[in-house]
Amino acid sequence: MDAYTRAARDAYAAATDPGSRAENKYDTRSLESSYLARGQAIRVAETEESLVTYRSMRCRPFGEEEPAALGALVQLSGPEGNSFYFLGPSAGGTEVMHEGSEVLVITPSSPLGQLLVGKKKGQEILMPGARAPQKSKVVAVV
Repeated sequence: MDAYTRAARDAYAAATDPGSRAENKYDTRSLESSYLARGQAIRVAETEESLVTYRSMRCRPFGEEEPAALGALVQLSGPEGNSFYFLGPSAGGTEVMHEGSEVLVITPSSPLGQLLVGKKKGQEILMPGARAPQKSKVVAVV
């Protein structure tokens, strides 16, 4: 959060600095800086909203035969080894470390989230791939 806020402040300072005014009609530094500042401010707001959502989220353990749903940590085994996904309410694409493993946060509305929601331990899914779909197996839903 601190890094995002600092980046937003720096981008705003660059956009409003008198030294960044256009020197001619083709100079777009100031305009580009203002776009960057707006994007950084949006990122800060989205991150703050996600933090509030996660802090209020009630996590629970999933039973052995229970299907994946919001709040589940899903372990897949595929041709490239094991991978871990957390079905979260927001902040899809965020990578976190959990018990020594990298976990990718995905939302149920994402394409991968749609594949995983409702899947149980032992079921197979076809993961989209660059060349062809890859078969993966649900190892655990916790």
